[in-house]
Amino acid sequence: MKKWLLLAVIAINVQYLSAQTNDVNQPAYLRFPTVPPFRLLKVDSVTWLTKDDIKKNRNTLLMFFSPTCEHCKHQIQDILADFDKFKDMEIVMATYQPFGEMKEFYTYYRIADHPNIKMGRDEKYMLPPYYKMQNLPYLALYDKKGNYITHFEGNQKVATILGAFEKDK
Repeated sequence: MKKWLLLAVIAINVQYLSAQTNDVNQPAYLRFPTVPPFRLLKVDSVTWLTKDDIKKNRNTLLMFFSPTCEHCKHQIQDILADFDKFKDMEIVMATYQPFGEMKEFYTYYRIADHPNIKMGRDEKYMLPPYYKMQNLPYLALYDKKGNYITHFEGNQKVATILGAFEKDK
């Protein structure tokens, strides 16, 4: 009888423990819903761009891209075409692709003309696993306090991106 009782208690405990959610399986961006502690090598190839370089009290759009990705090119073209709607937010562009390709992209799209767009190379490949990215461009949106709003994978219309920021207000 004691063996059956012990077996029943063990079975109940095992079932209880297996019913618990395991936060470790959640993507890091959901476990830590603030702007991630990235470190990107800037286009000057000497200095680093970090979370601390983002201006406070501004919405932030973090875009992971590939300089050779057609969807990524279309996304930046759409953003630049409606740039007046993005001028009051921080845009951080990150890539893992070769440094030379990033620099060509930076020059071609005249990113330097837009001081609120910052670009760098994710040397340690930190961001893709952090977000569990599947498609590019990957857009992560953060509010003025640096809290996660939502994300998009693939090219998005400007209205969709701006609408997500507006819903958060």
